[in-house]
Amino acid sequence: MKEKFSSIRYLFLRSHLSSLFLMAVVILSLALSVHVLFQPAWLTAEAIFFFLVLLLAAGFIISVYSGFTSTGNIKVRLDHISVLITQFANGNYLSSVHFEERDEIGRIGKELNELGEKLQAQVKSLQRMADEKAEFASSAHKAAVIEERQRLARDLHDAVSQQLFALTMMSEAAVKQLDRNPEKAKTQIREVAAAALKAQTEMRALLLHLRPIDLSGESLKQGVAHLIEELQQKSQIDFRLATPEELVLSRTVEEHVFRIIQESLSNILRHADATEVTIELTKRSNELFLYVRDNGRGFDVVNDAERKTSYGLKTMRERSEELGGTFTIRSSEEEGTYIDIRIPC
Repeated sequence: MKEKFSSIRYLFLRSHLSSLFLMAVVILSLALSVHVLFQPAWLTAEAIFFFLVLLLAAGFIISVYSGFTSTGNIKVRLDHISVLITQFANGNYLSSVHFEERDEIGRIGKELNELGEKLQAQVKSLQRMADEKAEFASSAHKAAVIEERQRLARDLHDAVSQQLFALTMMSEAAVKQLDRNPEKAKTQIREVAAAALKAQTEMRALLLHLRPIDLSGESLKQGVAHLIEELQQKSQIDFRLATPEELVLSRTVEEHVFRIIQESLSNILRHADATEVTIELTKRSNELFLYVRDNGRGFDVVNDAERKTSYGLKTMRERSEELGGTFTIRSSEEEGTYIDIRIPC
């Protein structure tokens, strides 16, 4: 009931009645002033009272009629605008209103129609961008899969395949020497065992790349601990992991850091011939520090162009820079390799 009497129709009606009341007060004041000052015979108190009653009665009827009739069209048009806004809120931007009048309400209706057209155009643009993004993601995924397959095929051919071929040749040579020269055959068998161990290490490193790149719901600390536990069971390397008790990072940072650690361990397994690996994760202020060290054979960072441009180091550097961090590598021949990564978080 309160909302009904606060509508625009009753607002106009109250305005008319207020005007009628003010007009009656003014007329009463003038009539009384003339009656007191000039005392004309025709202007009596009864005449003033009768005139005011007649004026208020007629004015009330006219105000009510005028208030309802003059606001009917306005109320209808405002209702149309209200319905249009509701349609926009529900996502129906094709709705519109059409008014013949050229007043303020007509201008508001026209502007709302233009707003609906712009919103509809933006929806189409967003849908087109979403489709393009989906197509781009699909194409990028296919390209990444093809690239990874090619890299694994190349690594298998360049490393494991050649090592297996060498094992075959060395095994055949050892078999031929077994009866004629047992000592030489024993030496060749030792070489076969060393080559087999190297091929096995290379294969483990390649299989490490085939692990899921995400943490599968685990925290970074848990994911790295499980990864190291798995590698310790399959290799002779002594892994040392140091992480803070509470390490709160965004999911994106955790995924990238986990992939960087995975890539660094793969490089160590394939190239370092290390017996000890240390991984330290620390967080100070708003920065995450990742430190990876091995006691392997190392390489010349300045002159070894092949190592500096290797796929693994390039990937780690790109992932670090993608997070706004810095990637630093230090190494010397026969003195191991040190990787320092600083990431803002």
